[in-house]
Amino acid sequence: MSYMLLIIEPTGQRQERGREMGEQVYERMLRFTADLQERGLLEASNSLASTDRAVRLQLREGRQRLVDGPFAEAKEMVGGFFLLNCETKAEALAIAASCPAAEWATVEVRGVGPCYE
Repeated sequence: MSYMLLIIEPTGQRQERGREMGEQVYERMLRFTADLQERGLLEASNSLASTDRAVRLQLREGRQRLVDGPFAEAKEMVGGFFLLNCETKAEALAIAASCPAAEWATVEVRGVGPCYE
């Protein structure tokens, strides 16, 4: 079964961390990613740019509405993701617990499935 690990981090954390510490953190995440690849568990992963460079789109009654970031109402943002192929939810949770990002962010574990369930 597929599970998504969403890395949920405070919006200002990257700026507070600074470039040097950010590069160290990123290197740890790359090693974590390589380990998942070697174990045959990783389907996809990536880091996401900060919300200050994002755009939100809504389509209502045939009209588009675009809102540029940053999004002041948000205290957290999705900073990245890992799409895993695990046997059980317990295995996905164990992997989430070993993720370095769990030390400075929240790792949300969600099964992949249709939106009507």
